[in-house]
Amino acid sequence: MILFHGSTVPIEKVDLSKSRPNKDFGRAFYLSDNEQQAIAMAGFKALTVGGIRVVTSFAFEDDGTLNIKRFDAYTEDWADFVFNNRDERQNYSHPYDIVYGPIANDTVGVQIRDLRERKISLQTFLENLRYHKGITFQYAFCSPLAISKLIKL
Repeated sequence: MILFHGSTVPIEKVDLSKSRPNKDFGRAFYLSDNEQQAIAMAGFKALTVGGIRVVTSFAFEDDGTLNIKRFDAYTEDWADFVFNNRDERQNYSHPYDIVYGPIANDTVGVQIRDLRERKISLQTFLENLRYHKGITFQYAFCSPLAISKLIKL
């Protein structure tokens, strides 16, 4: 499988320590199997931090040695997982090498606050996190073992 990472710099070597914490699936290197999605992400980053769009491609084959968590749809389990990873008040970690699932929309911070303060239910949190442009998926490579399986193209 070919995966794509959208950024403003070419990725020569993946360094998880440069990844930001409190993302949908935790500190990880995020990729997409949809090149257009990666191009759009690179464009968004270029607009927000400056620079030019850069998409780096990687080959990946699951050899059965990785602990992979899949969310194939927006579910309450997915919403709970995103909440735990995104909530800065928690020191949450999970055991997965790779997490695959839908991308949350850009209002996650507000939604987490409302759920934490019990202004909304988990079901409302789930509905509010659905990406409004349609469902799109991401791969989060969360461990050095997972990163070692990526081959830069």
